[in-house]
Amino acid sequence: MNYQEIKKALGLKVDSGKFEVYSPVDGGVITKITLDDAVSVETKISDAVKAFEVWRQVPAPARGELIRLFGEQLRTHKKALGAMITLECGKITAEGEGEVQEMIDICEFATGLSRQLYGLTIATERPSHSLRETWHPLGPVGIISAFNFPMAVWSWNTALAVVCGNAVLWKPSEKVPLCALACQHLFDVACQQYETSPPGLSQLLLGERDVGAQLVADSRVPLISATGSTPMGREVGSIVAGRFGKSILELGGNNAIIVSQTADLKLALMAIVFGAVGTAGQRCTTTRRVFAHADLHGELLERLKGAYSGLPIGDPASEGVLVGPLIDKDAYDKMQTALEEARAAGCTVTGGERVLADQYPDAYYVQPAIVEGSDSLMNVIRETFAPILYYFRFDELVEAIDRQNDVPQGLSSAIFTNDVREAELFTSALGSDCGIANVNVGTSGAEIGGAFGGEKETGGGRESGSDAWKGYMRRSTATINYSTEMPLAQGIKFDI
Repeated sequence: MNYQEIKKALGLKVDSGKFEVYSPVDGGVITKITLDDAVSVETKISDAVKAFEVWRQVPAPARGELIRLFGEQLRTHKKALGAMITLECGKITAEGEGEVQEMIDICEFATGLSRQLYGLTIATERPSHSLRETWHPLGPVGIISAFNFPMAVWSWNTALAVVCGNAVLWKPSEKVPLCALACQHLFDVACQQYETSPPGLSQLLLGERDVGAQLVADSRVPLISATGSTPMGREVGSIVAGRFGKSILELGGNNAIIVSQTADLKLALMAIVFGAVGTAGQRCTTTRRVFAHADLHGELLERLKGAYSGLPIGDPASEGVLVGPLIDKDAYDKMQTALEEARAAGCTVTGGERVLADQYPDAYYVQPAIVEGSDSLMNVIRETFAPILYYFRFDELVEAIDRQNDVPQGLSSAIFTNDVREAELFTSALGSDCGIANVNVGTSGAEIGGAFGGEKETGGGRESGSDAWKGYMRRSTATINYSTEMPLAQGIKFDI
């Protein structure tokens, strides 16, 4: 589907403007749009506050009905939304449609959750008293998302935030505004079907750094959920903390797979290749490092090189293609810098060169790279958002776990083993220090039902499943006295 066909399928109308939107598929301009300025951002934040004041009074199961309707819109338009992701983000068709499926899944999860926003009844030490913990809507929620998941990350936050009683303000990456406009349009359609949702319940803030900065600094937005680089998160977290707001930070990942001597190499190979080259290495859960046991180090490396040599690279909308383009020239330049540094450290580099330049002179397709570790490069601590796989060997599992953990990031990790003791060690307090620790499953991707997020410089935030919904609400503890006495704290006697 081309851009005009996608717009027609979605019923999307995009205002013309001066800001050029590019496709990484061929580097060409898709269209031009109008961005927000400081005045329009101020208006939208004010509208979100008003929407919240109305929406928080709606019973949670009724709020869930709106998200159910939105999920139906996503089902109806799954192919067109996936095609928009492919056009604007460069993901292959299966990945684009898979991202939309994640949105559908979180809508289902959130709809059920709307009847399960449970508090607690707590045993109290005082006679004729009760002690309760309840959860209440928080306020307008600010969402900042990155280019690599141009729809799903917003949906993970929005579906939960809305059923929890909040309004939403979304600042997408300026590299993928059309994906955001498509999502907002379908949410608006769902609101029209719902009929009683307040205006301004979900709004887009289109722009560059200044727009995000205005959102982050505004004290009327009690929660900022930001996905992106660690430097971005460090800045956002500091500003939000300075005004005593809350933040959910989903930042860098430098994810590793450990391959034990008992591993099923066929499983490990599939997980490593997909994890390293999927989305052209531009996922936060991309496999960046492999630690292979000395007994199988050589065999696995040869299998990896064989798999890499046959990777279908090209137009992500074409059938059979597995690796699409990098998002832009800056991503390509950073990849080349990282590979030059690896060569300077004595590493052997296989792949990494630009391909299809004659066919797509303004786009950046690359051959995914394998970097074989050297005596002077036993680990890599910096994440490069590109398909570079650093390959190391190890002798003892404890050593491999230590090296896996010895990086600033802590998002996703995996071990391939058929030894139950190794699996249990890896997932124990002595094992992986990441928010995600998998056994015989790769690092890339995660299920909706589990809380998604990581530790250390990954930010510590959690989105999606489990009890991540609590991040979008405020906790209230209530003591209720239904006696005729007034017992005081610490047994103090005080008469008046």
